Amino acid sequence: MRLQLVSEALQKLDRFQLCQLTAKATRKLHIPGSRIEDTTNDVLWRLVHAAPNTYSKPAVRGPVVRKVRSRSPENGPQLRRGV
Repeated sequence: MRLQLVSEALQKLDRFQLCQLTAKATRKLHIPGSRIEDTTNDVLWRLVHAAPNTYSKPAVRGPVVRKVRSRSPENGPQLRRGV
């Protein structure tokens, strides 16, 4: 059963993402007193049946460039990198 779930999940994610998401979700969803294997199977089932793109990485944004006025008017506006 688990092999089939892993195979189906690998069609949506690469191995690194699958390992990371499974480990994090298993730690978050595990209920003390239950078997860790059952929690892992539940997490894999959720990953396989999740809506597409619900666990994709957000787009990386570049540095923000903003205009800052200089103290002396003859220098003109300067560009400074800010956060």
